Amino acid sequence: MMTFTKRDPHAAEGFYRTEAAGLRWLGAATADGGLPVAEVLEVTATSITLPRYPTAAPTPEQAREFGRRLALTHRAGAAHHGAPPPGLGDGFIATLPLPHLAESPSHWGDFYAGCRVEPFARAAADDGGLSRTGLDVVLRLCERLHHGDPALTGPEVPAARLHGDLWSGNVLWTTHGPLLIDPAAHGGHPETDLAMLALFGLPHLDLVLDAYTGTAPLPDGWADRAPLHQLHPLLVHAVLFGPSYGEQAVRAAEAAGALA
Repeated sequence: MMTFTKRDPHAAEGFYRTEAAGLRWLGAATADGGLPVAEVLEVTATSITLPRYPTAAPTPEQAREFGRRLALTHRAGAAHHGAPPPGLGDGFIATLPLPHLAESPSHWGDFYAGCRVEPFARAAADDGGLSRTGLDVVLRLCERLHHGDPALTGPEVPAARLHGDLWSGNVLWTTHGPLLIDPAAHGGHPETDLAMLALFGLPHLDLVLDAYTGTAPLPDGWADRAPLHQLHPLLVHAVLFGPSYGEQAVRAAEAAGALA
């Protein structure tokens, strides 16, 4: 078997073990039809080793399979919104710390504002990736999230088992079908993974979404709420890559707020 090792002698404490735990937690859903994940062959404090999978261009049928099986991964659930994989505390997204919750929040919007939007908005503003005016726009939206405005968030849903960093680069199209890599796994809203797929694009996305909603219907208006769920990854990018993403985050916050 050919293998691939990611190694960083300066990795934050727990970085690779968190990735491994997230893969295993997501992978447990395959027993009920969920998406396969990369197999963890070895993990240390400074590295993780995975198989090297042969890749191929995705077909329409693989896209439909991806949508169906992503719905089943989500359906495997989590203890609550903000819950990490079992045995973990806070996690990571890219190289950044990712806050989780040990106990259930009052509702999803409270978790999303407090653990996903506010910390990254403030970090982006401190680093120059988000203007002070833009920070005010985002924080006003967070006030509504904390209050649980259903016109903004849609109806409350059970916590799904999320990949958490589901852009196209973390979907591996192999000769045997799709599988997942590099998660920021946690319990959250199923619309979050779908919105991130739409944010950065995915081959045959329309087929993926049709297959997903055919397997697990979503509350009315879910597509219109995509900017709300895209706000967090855009703020992550604003921290990492600067103000062009901060400007996109502000537009997403404005679009989300205009829905209600």
